[in-house]
Amino acid sequence: MPLRILVVDDNPHFRRTAVELLTLRGFEVVGEASGGQEALAAARHAQPDAVLLDINMPDLDGFAVARSLTREHPTIRIVLTSSATERVLAEDLDGSGATAFVPKAELATCDLTRLFDVR
Repeated sequence: MPLRILVVDDNPHFRRTAVELLTLRGFEVVGEASGGQEALAAARHAQPDAVLLDINMPDLDGFAVARSLTREHPTIRIVLTSSATERVLAEDLDGSGATAFVPKAELATCDLTRLFDVR
């Protein structure tokens, strides 16, 4: 059974690219969201196994969304992503509940199975 993923990013072009990439790699994309509040609602509805979550969004940042998601869904795997990689610090990741970080520019070339810790 493929891992069920929610894709969250305020950039529709990146969301579309991420959905295509994840689908081609055998994951099931169960929803998309363009902001933090929309992501929280989509996660409640779709019950994904994992979330690909942008850090920089207009309403809530990805760290806040990740903290909320992990409180509501303790087993969810969250992979944060951003094009502004110099702002991502290890302590930010640790405190967010996210399991990994990948720069947007590296999403197409990284090992997504390992990234989402698929067993």
